[in-house]
Amino acid sequence: MAAIKYYDVILKPVVTEKSMNAMGEKKYTFLVHPEANKAQIKEAVEKMFEGTKVKSVNTMNMDGKKKRRGMTVGKTAKTKKAIVALTEESKDIEIFEGL
Repeated sequence: MAAIKYYDVILKPVVTEKSMNAMGEKKYTFLVHPEANKAQIKEAVEKMFEGTKVKSVNTMNMDGKKKRRGMTVGKTAKTKKAIVALTEESKDIEIFEGL
């Protein structure tokens, strides 16, 4: 498979009550490419958001949920979630401003 570029790593931010509370501790949650590793996620955050410095990255693979529509049973797609902690002197990420 082709190499993953930094702009393909971060898919979208996760906006939940728990992730919004973690923003006070400079921890941001993103859905990321399933094949991205921690080093690629760190590079992508630092390149996409000016002035940010990543302290640590925690990742988790989420299995698809079972869904049923009538008698048909299926599963949603697997996803990968990353929690990115920024350093104290780092700037905040602007896409979360005003939420």
